[in-house]
Amino acid sequence: MDISPATPTAAAAPKAPDPDRATRAAARAFEASFLSEMLRESGVNAASPAFGGGAGEEAFSSFLTEQYAAKLAERGGIGLSEAIFEALRARGAGA
Repeated sequence: MDISPATPTAAAAPKAPDPDRATRAAARAFEASFLSEMLRESGVNAASPAFGGGAGEEAFSSFLTEQYAAKLAERGGIGLSEAIFEALRARGAGA
């Protein structure tokens, strides 16, 4: 038995690659790095007595701060990545 759809499905047109994708990714990575440094300096991930401190907490707290920063940048951050992207794109167009 062959069941065919009432209306034929159109094949999804392949998306054109975004020429600005790498530039956007670099701008977002820079913003994440910047935010990571700002969070580290603000003491947002300072040792907490609830976790007991120690060498393990000191060693891995930077990873948590980096993840906080990456998530912030991923969700729009402080607008730095968009400003950097626009500046890089303008510079590339003018070159």
